[in-house]
Amino acid sequence: QVQLVESGGGSVQAGGSLRLSCAASGATSSTTYMAWFREGSGKEREGVAAIDTGGDHTIYADSVKGRFTISQDHAKNTVYLQMSSLKPEDTDIYYCAATKRPRYFAQLSQATYTNWGQGTQVTVSS
Repeated sequence: QVQLVESGGGSVQAGGSLRLSCAASGATSSTTYMAWFREGSGKEREGVAAIDTGGDHTIYADSVKGRFTISQDHAKNTVYLQMSSLKPEDTDIYYCAATKRPRYFAQLSQATYTNWGQGTQVTVSS
């Protein structure tokens, strides 16, 4: 099992920045990707960004590309989401996720991920 704990959420004005952290513990050795999702307005969570745990390859949703950066610290088993130029529409609950699926699975799809944190609230005011 992999346990994930998010931190770093909070309130910020539009145009500001926040950095989210996700600390992973447990059986992490076979994890292939870690990702950040947000609740969104549909039935599925919205994939924001994902990172290859082995090679630092990254993928981003179009809505955040150029504003958000995902990164990882292997020694700390921690993944980060640096968010800048935040907009009110970025307001949501953000979740960290991990998967052990092969790397050809869709990396921003909820169904790809098997382990989830409990979420952290991000609020962006006008």
